[in-house]
Amino acid sequence: MYIDFGMILLVIFIVFVAIVLIRSIRIVPQGFAGIVERLGKYQATRYAGLTMLVPFVDRLLPLMDLREQVVSFPPQPVITEDNLVVSIDTVVYFQVMNPKDATYEIANYIQAVEQLTTTTMRNVVGGLNLEEALTSRDQINGQLRGVLDEATGKWGIRVSRVEVKAIEPPLSIQDSMEKQMRAERDRRAAILTAEGTKQSDILTAEGQRQAAILKAEGEAKATVLKADGEAEAIQRVFDAIHAGRPDQKLLAYQYLQTLPKLADGESNKLWIIPSEVGEALRGIGNALGKVEPESEESESTPHTPRQP
Repeated sequence: MYIDFGMILLVIFIVFVAIVLIRSIRIVPQGFAGIVERLGKYQATRYAGLTMLVPFVDRLLPLMDLREQVVSFPPQPVITEDNLVVSIDTVVYFQVMNPKDATYEIANYIQAVEQLTTTTMRNVVGGLNLEEALTSRDQINGQLRGVLDEATGKWGIRVSRVEVKAIEPPLSIQDSMEKQMRAERDRRAAILTAEGTKQSDILTAEGQRQAAILKAEGEAKATVLKADGEAEAIQRVFDAIHAGRPDQKLLAYQYLQTLPKLADGESNKLWIIPSEVGEALRGIGNALGKVEPESEESESTPHTPRQP
């Protein structure tokens, strides 16, 4: 069997050239960076684009993500100043700024950030009591970010934000806090109810007082107007009587006509006759007596003709 060694060598050469080209040309995607080592030593940092390598001499390390990363760490037990164990969840936002330092200054920067966050959080929360820890999240976040950013700067990492996701006290403390909050809400509700009732009573009393004042003023004005009207009517009657110049007989007659009105009404059981009735009767009798003799004399005296 004939073997063409020339063809075999050509195939081997072509495969070798392909391998060399594959190892010499690399493409770095956008948002990533690669560390190039030459003979095991740092050579350069390659960013997005086409990268040429020396075959069998240069080596491109695994690409490193340059975008901002979010890492959520599991809950960590932390002891507060008042000796209570709370569980705190944290979220760290960081970004690789220097791929070389992130590769050669720290073995695993994510694990390092987690451990640093845990220790820093214990130091910060350890100086606060439970109430301060629950209400001072912004303060805790700021202190954590300052410490982490300073410590991770030499690793080529910038910590942009640190957020305390949850602070969970023990179940017994949660139960006590719920009872305290419930009692506080009941107290506030009772205070608001009492204040509302008080304000309602005050407004009701004020309205009744104003209504009584207005009613009294109205009755007073009505009484004054009624008295003025009666006074004016009496004055007019008085003026009319004096203008007519009544004699004693007319006044006595009007007095007798007014007497029956005193007995009007179903509730009148006893009628007291004034003492002036006798005088009025005598006045009328005298008036009638003076009239009758004159009439009799005129009838009894014969008419005597005048003589010349």
